[in-house]
Amino acid sequence: MWSHVALRADDVAFLKKLTADLPILADVSRADLLLYCSAGPESAILVAQALPHSVSPLYDEGRVGQRVRAGDQAEVLRALNGAVDPSVVHTVEVRGATVARQVYPVYGQEGELIAVLAMDSYWLAHERHRRRARSFQKALSAFTWMVLQGDLRGAEGLTPFGEHDGIVYVSADRRVQYMSGIAAGLYRHLGYRDSLVGRRITELETVDAEMVSVALTELRCLERQEEQFGLTWIRRVLPVTERVVPAERRALQWLRHDYRRDGPQRPRGAFILVHDATEALQTQRELESKMAMLREVHHRVKNNLQVIASLMRMQSRRVESAEARTVLEESVNRVLSVAVVHEFLSQNAQGAINLQDVAHRIVSQMQQGLVDPDKRITLTVTGPAIWLPAERATQCALVINELVQNAIEHGIADRDEGLVDVEFVDHGDTVEIHVVDDGEGLPEGFDLGINANLGLRIVRSMVERDLRGRFDLVSTGGTRATVRFDKSMVGGG
Repeated sequence: MWSHVALRADDVAFLKKLTADLPILADVSRADLLLYCSAGPESAILVAQALPHSVSPLYDEGRVGQRVRAGDQAEVLRALNGAVDPSVVHTVEVRGATVARQVYPVYGQEGELIAVLAMDSYWLAHERHRRRARSFQKALSAFTWMVLQGDLRGAEGLTPFGEHDGIVYVSADRRVQYMSGIAAGLYRHLGYRDSLVGRRITELETVDAEMVSVALTELRCLERQEEQFGLTWIRRVLPVTERVVPAERRALQWLRHDYRRDGPQRPRGAFILVHDATEALQTQRELESKMAMLREVHHRVKNNLQVIASLMRMQSRRVESAEARTVLEESVNRVLSVAVVHEFLSQNAQGAINLQDVAHRIVSQMQQGLVDPDKRITLTVTGPAIWLPAERATQCALVINELVQNAIEHGIADRDEGLVDVEFVDHGDTVEIHVVDDGEGLPEGFDLGINANLGLRIVRSMVERDLRGRFDLVSTGGTRATVRFDKSMVGGG
């Protein structure tokens, strides 16, 4: 995108810095911000945009890179050609809505015009702004120029200013000049029932005075979370400065529409943005507590399943019947495959399980507990990560366990070396699980509906009944088991 604009590297760096500061300006001004650069004669390109959180945005995201040509957005092209006057309010139409647009110049390091900023707001929001206190209007204008001159610092890490947040403007002498209705309501919760306009914030038993002092001394934005009277507030303080321009220079600027501000900075005041996070944080704490309890439950279930598996393994060593021993050992692997899912849930109780991680853990258990260490049998897992809800992951864990166990015991049981691969294929809405071995293949005349052992019957039942998918078993110079199912199901899963 930047390759389409003829700017020096330092000017591009300046515009990139400006882009990081636009979101908070969009929030405070309650406007969509569109930054344009010239892309040739009668052509411009959108290099940055910022959508407000304080009102519904006019535009969708993703417009950066779009071009403006002759006949489209004439006020933007005129401004890029030098005819720019931010005091003029243009009336434009956006998606059928009447919009107020002001266009501001952006100057480079050498004082030349390098971009323009279109500030678009709903006409109703614009009219409301005109009715706000004159002190607030002047402060917002000064803050806008401060941003466009690159004087704002520390804005990158600020949380957004939302529609339910309050805003206060205090002058450099710490006197409240403006307070929004939402802010007045929030301060009433702290016991300040009378209007605070005209009072000094140094008289308040809050951290406002301290934060404003730091912001104006260091000329940077601040954010702090504080608890007071059982309430949790998030405060952001934005310093407002202005450039000192001699009187004779101001007259010349007015005559020539030259809006460069290159004098020294001086503090004008500060915006205090107030957000009551009490309810949201309480909800978050309750959710975290429930998640911790749920993780503990899964941890205990995993431990109990592992104890059961250990008892079954001990019993398998004591029984004399080879058939009973085999049944017990197979059951141990089934129990452990379910325990694997609960182990992952004990670490992340929100329910999404990476099937690839589950498969790795299952084949690792198989390699240690079922494969003869004297044989060169390799178990692998390939394919992308696939995230599934806990219930479906449990079903898949059992399916993978049975298919890998079947491949080891029947596909390559009589061989000294072999390969069993668990492969995942993600088709977007559907998933395929392939378990492939390089063994002898299926017996001649094998019929899954007639000749399947217990493990394969379990797989078929779970795939068709629980996963509502399809299970196929074919010989391919070995055996390939394929399970297909949808990631989500109507009325289940």
